[in-house]
Amino acid sequence: MASIAETSKGMEPAATVEKKEWGIVPVFLAITLPLYILDQITKFWIVDRFPPPWVDHEEKIVVIEKYFNIVRVHNQGVAFGFGNGSDWAPVVFLFVPIMALTLITLGWKKNFFIGTWGKVAVGLLLCGILGNLTDRLVQGSLLEEMQGASLWERLKAGYVVDFLDFTIPLFDYRWPSFNVADSCICVAAALLFFSGMKADLKKAS
Repeated sequence: MASIAETSKGMEPAATVEKKEWGIVPVFLAITLPLYILDQITKFWIVDRFPPPWVDHEEKIVVIEKYFNIVRVHNQGVAFGFGNGSDWAPVVFLFVPIMALTLITLGWKKNFFIGTWGKVAVGLLLCGILGNLTDRLVQGSLLEEMQGASLWERLKAGYVVDFLDFTIPLFDYRWPSFNVADSCICVAAALLFFSGMKADLKKAS
């Protein structure tokens, strides 16, 4: 007859087996990189397809009449256009993504991002941060009037390309234009909220 110890060992509940956590490299390759490429492709297409806003601010592609258009917007600020058009915004907001990347790195090491959805949120956040940071570093330098300008002037001319233009029905409110990277950040925030809430409910139960 097998001993109690041997029986217990052989019948260890499946619930005690820990799930293998995603590493940062699989998250980056599976989520961040494909969405980052999509973000950059769409932005460069917009810049190639539309003239700068100061040349023709009204040009647009109507997708859904009155509700959804494709446009070209230069945003030197952050969400909802805060800081847009100011001299300090393009340079100051270069440091915000760097701080965010640092915090994400620390959060990953401290296991702040819980479960599968937490890891997906990290992948989305990285796409959003890197996508808009690339814009600020690159797009200003590509403007015709910036050819031959100093690095400082080109950084000051940096901007994020926004192109998704929605009007919310019922309220007739025109939502500030955004892009793929912005969408990734918003979805990531929602995932972090719900994954954190799920973890709290699990602990409480």
